Amino acid sequence: MRYWLLKSDPDTFSWQDLVASPRRTTRWDGVRNYQARNSLRDDVAVGDGVLFYHSQADRAVVGTATVTRAAYPDPTQFDRKSPQHDPGSDPGDPRWVAVDIRAEREFAHPVPLDQLRKTPGLAKMTLLQKGSRLSVQPVTSGEWEIICRLGGVATK
Repeated sequence: MRYWLLKSDPDTFSWQDLVASPRRTTRWDGVRNYQARNSLRDDVAVGDGVLFYHSQADRAVVGTATVTRAAYPDPTQFDRKSPQHDPGSDPGDPRWVAVDIRAEREFAHPVPLDQLRKTPGLAKMTLLQKGSRLSVQPVTSGEWEIICRLGGVATK
């Protein structure tokens, strides 16, 4: 089992949107960065843990989710009405992938970026490295444990 941090602008898709989704599950689509795509395609697997991170103004980890479906072609790349449409993507060899995630636990206390920066044991976390802007990032099991504890939820 691996752990990931997925970033979402809460004005676009928030934790509350995920919880309100049918079966608390959604397609995680619209990733248009090759490095993030490669992680989704090659590394993210069913059962992996997800830290759901609100980017932009809030900048906090707000809950955990689980990957429920491994990478598959992102349908938004072929939808001409979608802002994520990619006219260069070939349906026979899709460029972009999506995964499905299900909301698990909302944090009793969202863990803001400033708190993450000050917490011992998180200094090497990908999110906290200079220039780290990827929307899909690996998280170690130690980082997962620390952040869940800060959020007020028990880990498995």
